[in-house]
Amino acid sequence: MFLSTREILHYKSRYVLIGSIIFLIAFVVFILSGLATGLANDFKQGVVDFKAEKVILSESSNNLLNASQISTSDVKKIKGGQTAPVSLFTTSVDRTSKKRVNVAIFAMDEDAVIKPKLLDGKMFSVSTDKTVVISQGLADAGFKIGQTMKIGNHKTEVKIVGISKASEYSAAPVMYTSFSTLNEIQNAVSTDNVPFVNAVVIKSGHPSDEVKSGTLKTISMNELIENIPGYTAQQTTLDAMIYFMFFIVMMIVAVFMYVITLQKVPIFGIMKAQGISNLVIVKSLLWQGFWVGFVGVAVGLLVSLGTSLILPSQMPFGIDWVKWIIYGSILVVICVLGSAFSIVTVRKVDPTKAIGA
Repeated sequence: MFLSTREILHYKSRYVLIGSIIFLIAFVVFILSGLATGLANDFKQGVVDFKAEKVILSESSNNLLNASQISTSDVKKIKGGQTAPVSLFTTSVDRTSKKRVNVAIFAMDEDAVIKPKLLDGKMFSVSTDKTVVISQGLADAGFKIGQTMKIGNHKTEVKIVGISKASEYSAAPVMYTSFSTLNEIQNAVSTDNVPFVNAVVIKSGHPSDEVKSGTLKTISMNELIENIPGYTAQQTTLDAMIYFMFFIVMMIVAVFMYVITLQKVPIFGIMKAQGISNLVIVKSLLWQGFWVGFVGVAVGLLVSLGTSLILPSQMPFGIDWVKWIIYGSILVVICVLGSAFSIVTVRKVDPTKAIGA
């Protein structure tokens, strides 16, 4: 460690150069990770907020929430546990006379175990005609409690009575309402007799059903999330980019340390002639890789954190500290592994040839 730090301080320009490259790659990795987390939240947060264990869908749904249809008669046959029927409809609302905003509407009972926690106002009510709760994202877009908005193709007018925390589903802000109001938004028909719901969410417990075999199936919330259209492909693409960055870092560090090692062959020869072992020299190389990686990654993390504070609110960005720590640790380990490629060169140094004897 002593030799490595002394050499880094003596050849500052060399190690600042490689450290800058590590910093830039670490910065890109953290930013990509933040974008991946932010986009993932935009796609799944609406169902994550249910804080549920499993969900019951129709067998033919292919694990898609809005493709599932469960008749209300079958819903009544599901008994036990904490459950809540839910429906999903994606549409748009009028923001101005010329501009519309995409929304994802979740319909549920007003006393459902998965109902949203309110930041302001009150919960929608079946007894009050056409009321909705909007998420903070829609409030930030200019919608307010007491305001009437027009939804869908039928321009159904609904009144905003509450605001919940920011939440999105499939990259659209979420709003909550009753089944009867959703039915009117979809079909322009006001009725309390809703023919079907999309799913039954299992908050906890092990409910049983008397539904005909092969009609329904139960999947985990993770399975439901992974089947949100576009979610898996998007996350896989961004993760692949991050993994390629790891490979690039290892190659850069390996080449850099190998070139420096070749330049220092005469010095290593003198060191060996003085009785300094290969182990000491190798440890010095590995410590150099560690310090270059650690400082580069640390600066990259701090700059990424600062960048996240100035990004526009429209850009989905989320910090997952567990992922950032894991990715940072991997980058440092890869820097050390890159340094290890020079071990063979160090071991082959012949003191007599290196010093020209």
